[in-house]
Amino acid sequence: MEELVRTNDAVFLSWLTAHLGGEGIEAVVLDTHTSVMEGSISAIPRRVMVNTEDLWRAKQILAEGERIQAGDGSAGEGFG
Repeated sequence: MEELVRTNDAVFLSWLTAHLGGEGIEAVVLDTHTSVMEGSISAIPRRVMVNTEDLWRAKQILAEGERIQAGDGSAGEGFG
């Protein structure tokens, strides 16, 4: 498995895993329990891992999400 991204943004993480799953890409989120245990200071990001053979497509989906998050309007509405 390969690391796709590290994030503390729960909304973005939800969007990303849903879209990866929609494309048939299995995503494993690591560090969830550690991140929750450290509280609300967001010191420990969660890591999203994908199979090596899915990495290229997953990076495309990630780039789409980052465009949305940046609010450039090219991929729809932002995350909030």
